[in-house]
Amino acid sequence: MTRRSRALRTLLFVFCLLTCLGLIGSALAQEAPAQAPRARYAVLPAHLHPAIAPPPASLKSWNGSFTYNGSTYKYNMVGAAPSSNTTTTITTYIIPVKITITNRNGTKTSFDPSHVLSNGNTVVTNTMQSPLFDSTTTYVQGGVNIGTTQYIDAFQRANFWGTVSSHPNSHLLLNASVVAEQTLSPSRTYGKTGSPFGFTAALVDINWFDSQVPALISKFGIQPNQFPIFLLYDTYLTQGGSCCIGGYHSSEGSVSNPQAYAEATYVDHVGAFSQDVSALSHEIGEWADDPLTVNYNGNNTPCGILEVGDPEEGDANYGAFHYVLHNFTYNLQDLVFLPYFGAPGSTSLHGWFSFQDNTSLSVCSNGS
Repeated sequence: MTRRSRALRTLLFVFCLLTCLGLIGSALAQEAPAQAPRARYAVLPAHLHPAIAPPPASLKSWNGSFTYNGSTYKYNMVGAAPSSNTTTTITTYIIPVKITITNRNGTKTSFDPSHVLSNGNTVVTNTMQSPLFDSTTTYVQGGVNIGTTQYIDAFQRANFWGTVSSHPNSHLLLNASVVAEQTLSPSRTYGKTGSPFGFTAALVDINWFDSQVPALISKFGIQPNQFPIFLLYDTYLTQGGSCCIGGYHSSEGSVSNPQAYAEATYVDHVGAFSQDVSALSHEIGEWADDPLTVNYNGNNTPCGILEVGDPEEGDANYGAFHYVLHNFTYNLQDLVFLPYFGAPGSTSLHGWFSFQDNTSLSVCSNGS
């Protein structure tokens, strides 16, 4: 080999080395690895410990049961039994949480519920004005007027229409207010940005987020008979590195008097998973039917715990239906009735399996 040939080979080696390093650097610059997102919701087991002080007032709830194929299944739900013909109002706190992500280059990106939407409202205002907390929408399902009320109350009334039809004063209402916005800044171990559905979103580890919850509940002096909701914006939770969780619910505190809570994200991209209040409607519905994840700890149905939103999250628009209120089109998820879990058809409106009469459903057809 001549000296010139050796020199040319050396230059070629250096060029290839620099090119490879450039490609590696480009790959490392990506905030989150490419992955196929899985749109879903979650429930975390209750985080409970022995009581160390006299318990405050407990969340108002009632117990019921049904028999399916010779076995009896129990459940615990928020409010009063429909047969009591009474209204239960739960004090509810919306806790807006701004997520701030530190990028690889040291810059920061925030995902803030005070963001102003195209209709001129903030994420928080749009949420508060939604049918979840506004009581002016009249729900007529299958030709039956369920009532002029909040969305989850309408769902629960139809869920037990076999009783509520003759006990019309049965209601479960949320008296909601907003507390001061909080900021959480996960390290890069627990928080990144990514584009799982074609837009930039924060991706935060669910267990890291959940570990912040007790301190925030304590900070605002929230009690077990009250319902805190953590509202995020354009943020999906991850679990084991996998995306994407739109919301979850759980409970923490003492064994004798747990504190229920929920988290949901508000996404303002049309057609995306967790669009506007769809995730929140999912989680409030599941809180209402299984507030303390007590079913997770032993009170099961033939198809598992009472996750009343999960069976429809794979449907068109992730199971959500449009409702127009205050000149805004909200997306509220359909929720399954107790007959889906094996209760008699006489329990619900028309014997339906869901609030929007999803005729593709049968007992336990899509899991819990």
